[in-house]
Amino acid sequence: MINFNDFNFHPSIQESIDAMGFTKPTPVQIKTIPVISENKDLIACAQTGTGKTAAFLLPALQKILVNGDFNGTKLLVVVPTRELAIQIDQHMQGFSYFLPVSSIAVYGGGDGETWDQQKTAIAAGVNVIIATPGRLISLISLNYLKSETLQTLVLDEADRMLDMGFYDDIIKIIGALPKERQTLMFSATMPPKIRLLARKIMNSPEEVNISIAKPAEGVLQGAYLVHDDQKSPLIMDLLHDKPELKSILIFSATKKNVKSLNKQLKSDGLSCAAIHSDLEQPERLTVLSDFKNKKFQVLVATDIVSRGIDIDNIDLVINYDVPSDAEDYVHRVGRTARAESTGVALTFINSKEVRSFQNIEQLIGSEVHKIPLPRHIGEGPQYVISKSRYEGKPFRKGRSKDSRRQGKKRN
Repeated sequence: MINFNDFNFHPSIQESIDAMGFTKPTPVQIKTIPVISENKDLIACAQTGTGKTAAFLLPALQKILVNGDFNGTKLLVVVPTRELAIQIDQHMQGFSYFLPVSSIAVYGGGDGETWDQQKTAIAAGVNVIIATPGRLISLISLNYLKSETLQTLVLDEADRMLDMGFYDDIIKIIGALPKERQTLMFSATMPPKIRLLARKIMNSPEEVNISIAKPAEGVLQGAYLVHDDQKSPLIMDLLHDKPELKSILIFSATKKNVKSLNKQLKSDGLSCAAIHSDLEQPERLTVLSDFKNKKFQVLVATDIVSRGIDIDNIDLVINYDVPSDAEDYVHRVGRTARAESTGVALTFINSKEVRSFQNIEQLIGSEVHKIPLPRHIGEGPQYVISKSRYEGKPFRKGRSKDSRRQGKKRN
C-alpha cells in the first residue's frame, strides 16, 4: 500500500504532511505526483474532493526546495473564484509550515488595503501566487508580476474558468509567462475546449483520468418528482427533527430563492445561514467558517460554493433546483462523501426540469433512484421512466395504466 513516504519528499515537506494528519494518498495523488515530479506537463481530470490540491502543491514545493532558490515567484496557480484561491492558500500555508516559502491569495472584491498588500507581496517576489484571472490580469497590466523565475503554472478547475468566460484572460496571462515552464491543468470534466486550450499552452502533456464526471462512490443519490409548491413541505419533512445530520448543504438556482428558503427554514426553527453573491467577501468567509465549524446545521447556497470549497463531513446535499448544467450536478453532490467518506445527495425535479435531469443521468452513466413522495405531501408529476432515463413526457389525466404502458413501449 502506497503512503506519502514513498514519494520521497523533502523531510520538511514530509513533516508538514505528518503534522496535517495525511497518511494515505488518494488515487489522483498516486497517479499525478510521479508525473509532476518528473517535470512533465499534465492534464488531470478529477472531480471535486479527490485531493487534487495536494497533488500539485506538494511536488511544486519539492521542486522549489530541490533547486534551493527562494527568490522570486516559482509557482502560479490560477483558479476561477476567490473562495478557491483562499482555500488553496490555506493548504499552502499548512504544507509550507516548516519551509522558507511564502504565498499569497490574490483576488478581487476586497478593500484598498487588501489590494495594496497583494501588490506589495507580488512586487517583492512572493514564492507562490494563487490568483483569480481578473485580478491577475490587473497585476500584469500594472507590471507588478515578475514571472522570470516561474517554474510551474497550474490551471485549477480549468473547465469552470472556461465556462465563466476566462479563456481570453488565460491566454493573456500565459503570454506574460516564460515559455520554459511546467504547466499543469486540473479539470473535473474534459470538454473539447479544454483540449483546444491544452494544445495551445502545453508541451506534450501526460493525461490522468480519475472518475470523470461521476459522483464519488460513497454518495447515495436519490431524486423526488415534485410540483414547485411541494418543495417547501418536502424539505421540511426531510430536515425536521434530524439532529444526527450535523451538516446539510442546500443548493438553489437563484439568490432570491436562497434568501427565501433560508428565511423559511429559520422561521421553522432550523439553525441555518445563506451564502450568495450579494454578500461581501468577509461575510462569505465568516458564513463558510461557521458552517465548517458546525456553528449551524444548514447552509443554503447558490452555485457559488458548488466548486472549490473545502468543507468535509457534509451529511446531506439537497438540490432544491436541478442544475441547468449537468456537470454542475457532479460538483454539487461532490460536496458530500469527500475523502472516501459517505453521504446522501437528493434532488427535487419539477416538470420543467426533467430534461435537464436526463442530461445529468446520461453524463454520470447511471439512473438516479426516484423516491416516492410521502403521502401527506401528495402526488408529484408523473413521467414515463425508461430503464435508463426519463422519457420526459408527462402522463395526461385520465389515461389508464394500460395506455401508459403502451405509450412507454412506443417510446
